[in-house]
Amino acid sequence: MVYVLNQNNDPLMPCQPVVARLLLKEGKAKCVSRTPFVIKLKYATTSYTQAITLGIDTASGTVGSAAVKDNGDVVYMGQVEVRNDIPKKMKRRAKYRRNRRNRKTRYRKPRFNNRANSTKKGRFSPTMISKIESHKKEIAFVSSILPITRLILETGTFDPHALKNPEVLKDKSLYQKGINYGFANTKAFVLDRDGHVCQHCKGKSKDKRLHVHHKVFRSANGSDEASNLVTLCKTDHDDVHKGLITLKGGKKKGQLSYATQMNSIRVQLLKSLPKAEETFGFITKEHRQLLGLPKEHHFDAVAIACEGRSVRFTETTVLFKKCIASGDYQQTKGVRSEQRIPTGKIEGFRKFDKVSSAGSEYFIKGRMSTGYAILMGIDGTKVVLKRIPKFANLKRVQARDSSMVSQKTISCNFSKNVREEYIQNHC
Repeated sequence: MVYVLNQNNDPLMPCQPVVARLLLKEGKAKCVSRTPFVIKLKYATTSYTQAITLGIDTASGTVGSAAVKDNGDVVYMGQVEVRNDIPKKMKRRAKYRRNRRNRKTRYRKPRFNNRANSTKKGRFSPTMISKIESHKKEIAFVSSILPITRLILETGTFDPHALKNPEVLKDKSLYQKGINYGFANTKAFVLDRDGHVCQHCKGKSKDKRLHVHHKVFRSANGSDEASNLVTLCKTDHDDVHKGLITLKGGKKKGQLSYATQMNSIRVQLLKSLPKAEETFGFITKEHRQLLGLPKEHHFDAVAIACEGRSVRFTETTVLFKKCIASGDYQQTKGVRSEQRIPTGKIEGFRKFDKVSSAGSEYFIKGRMSTGYAILMGIDGTKVVLKRIPKFANLKRVQARDSSMVSQKTISCNFSKNVREEYIQNHC
């Protein structure tokens, strides 16, 4: 499937590769994008288009998108992996900045009252801004190559309190009574829960000094919730930190962060896209199982866009995208930042450029000033080659952008038995 633009860059209906090849050969069109393949007509034509519905499977990790015509023809499928590395990079940046300020002791005016952005109303964290903009960018991209007439978003509203404590769904009054209700803090609750007895030795050590210990250490991103806390006597607590005692269980932080983020993503997308229609996950699941489609993000998007109607996969290529930083923050390295890091081009190549080597396409993971490149796939895994390729043997296919793009042809010959079995069990 080749996507077509008119002279004014307005999207037209896609055409078959043979038609695009003839137009390019006769000089009536030119190529404007390689992945996906998009051509632009050089002559005036009618602007007749058909109705196309775009379905978006919103997510905090991987976003699915698909465009389906009213007759059931699937003309686009995509999958976008949004960024989740921003908090880690911001912590690393803060560490570099703190280290630099300690080295350079010249007087600086205090800046604690000069942070207007942090006190601004309606402010979102950099992670949330990145994820919301990733959704909008994918919608804008598909709308730039296809004449989209409808937009359907699959959203979800999550209740983190009910996810932690399902009992509140049976007794609504528990919403006002958390696990710390009646206690001064979580530590008091844990001590009362464990009966003020060490849970390892059960009081055999005769040590009356009790501590509340994190099963998963804070240094390992352990949670401060009661499920990750246990009462230990000081003797056993010291032995745990010495490695003489190993405790099982525990919980890490952030297990409900995606649910919290999706609540905000849903509100912001519906606010910024007023013409978008909303659907929900349980409806998508029913439609996907009715069609007999596998559980993938792009197939979920197909089920969202077709709304339960039968589909025909005229497009079997899925566009995979991975969002990356548009630039490099770190410019120097060394104890005193004396070594400059080359973030520009080296022999015409930048990091994350898409290149062709020995008939295959990769992305540049690292560069050597001696003229060699380290290559990787779109998932970030280093490609092990017999010989490290030289820049002279590489051909740049696509320059670095805010996302790495690759495409893959999938098999859409799904068994009809899956659909028939689902109809018998549910219809």
